[in-house]
Order: sequence, then structure tokens, then C-alpha cells
Amino acid sequence: MTDNELSIARYRGKAASYDASAERTMALRRRTIALLQLVPGQTVLDVGAGTGLSYALLRDGVRETGRVLAFEQSPDMFALAHRRVQREGWRNVWHTNEPAETVRLPHTADAVLFNYTHDICRTPEAVANTLRLAATTGIVGGSIEDGSGDRAAPLYPLALATERIRAAVEAARDLPFPFTLTARAENYFIGQPDLADTIRRLQAYQEAGADVLFAPGLRTREDIAAVVSSVDRPVNVLMGMEGVTLTVADLEALGVKRISVGGSFARAAYGAFLRAAKEVQDKGSFGYADEAISGRDITRLLRKPPG
Repeated sequence: MTDNELSIARYRGKAASYDASAERTMALRRRTIALLQLVPGQTVLDVGAGTGLSYALLRDGVRETGRVLAFEQSPDMFALAHRRVQREGWRNVWHTNEPAETVRLPHTADAVLFNYTHDICRTPEAVANTLRLAATTGIVGGSIEDGSGDRAAPLYPLALATERIRAAVEAARDLPFPFTLTARAENYFIGQPDLADTIRRLQAYQEAGADVLFAPGLRTREDIAAVVSSVDRPVNVLMGMEGVTLTVADLEALGVKRISVGGSFARAAYGAFLRAAKEVQDKGSFGYADEAISGRDITRLLRKPPG
């Protein structure tokens, strides 16, 4: 069976209970959609729409004057999504039961939602076509991971992972504007810290044409230096991890060209919130206010710039 056939078979058994099982990730789904910053009248594409669980949230953003486009390869999941659309009477939702490799849209989108899409973007053809669809929004960069989403085999085999990068590169080069493609080696990020395999993968992705190389999860000066010295493309690293004390200056000296902070700013904010709440609960004091930003400064930061 092909990967798509396996996925379709897997979701045949999951479809009926999917919404209930997805309830635990609804908060993440809402936060992800909020980051799209949709406005009324826009068109948004839902990649791998499943049962249409995101449709209502996306419609809240684009309102009745906008449109939701979506595709889903599982007939069983799509049937539930279609039933949802009919039940709610959503006339501004266009969706189709097609795989990522061949789907075509009726028109371009302003934003794209990728939410748990491992199952539909496994093949090089799916990666290339999805990149082309996403590029209609005007995005000028993206990253392709080699994590498979499969607990039994969490990394794609190197040959397939490389073909996925090569297909994405070819699609990106065909666009009418410059597009920066980042290739990610997920070894450390998924808990398989194999430096030799990480370097081997990044070198293969470099040869496939990736513009930037990224191995999230590298923590030491020695590992980062080894990666940087093994490739001749710009290297991206992830910082903001507990216990990692490297500075921007340290990373620059190592030859790192781009730094990501992931969700660490959000985690820092949540940490400050929890410490403040714990202070009030445990001590009955309000010392946290001494380090808090003023309401005036928040308003200034959020104010729309003139012009």
C-alpha cells in the first residue's frame, strides 16, 4: 500500500471519534489560527482539513465576506466535514476530497493553515504541490522537516527526506519571486540526538538545493560548531532552551547565521504570569508589579503605526 492508502485506511477507523479525540488540542488549534491574523474578506486555505474542525474558527476570521478553501484526502474524514458544512449552511466554504499531490484551488488564498499535516504531505509530489499552493498567499519562505510524525519511525528515511527537499526546491525555483527554503534535520528535536546522522542529513539537503539548514535542539558549542563546519549553507539554530547559556555573540562567533527562539518568549510570559499568581497565593504580596510593563507602554506597543 502507498503512504496515502495507509493514511486513508488509518483514518477510516478514526473518523467517527476524531472530533472527540481532538478536543485536547483545540486550545493549540485556536492559538494557531489566531496567529494567522485573518481579517474579514480574506481567503484562507486549510491544508488537510480533516472533519472540518477548523472551519468555524477560520470563518470567524474571514467572516461572511471571506472564503475558506480546504482539501482532505480521507473520504471518511471529508464526509464528516461536508456534513458539517451542510448542517451549518456555510456557503463560503469550498472544500474537496483530494490528495495534496494533485489538488487545485479555484483561486488564490491570503493565508494558509497547516495543522497536523504529516499524513498528507509525505510524498515529494505532495510537498511540491502544497508549497506551490501556499506560495499563492505571497509567502517568501518556508521549511521542510524530516520528522515523519510516526512514533515507530519518527524520521523519514534519508533518501525520501532528501527527495522531499529536492521537490520543494524545484517548486520554489519555479515561483515568480525569490523563495527561501529551509531544510530541517529533526534528530535532536525528537529525542534522537545523533550528531553524525544530523550532519549527514543536512549535507544531503544542501546538495538537494536547500537555502538554509536547521537542526533544532542542538545545545552545545561543540555540536553547533561541528554542524556549521560540515556544510556551506547558512545554519539556523534554536535558542531559548532551559540550561543553554550561549549568547548571540557566541553563536555569531561559531558561524551561525540565523537564530530562532521557538515558543520560548511565550513560555517566558507564562512563567511570569504563574510566578505572579503564586506570589499572591503563597505570600499575599504583589511584588511582581515592580517588573511588570505599564499599561501605557502596552498601549504604545500595540498602537498601529502612522501611515
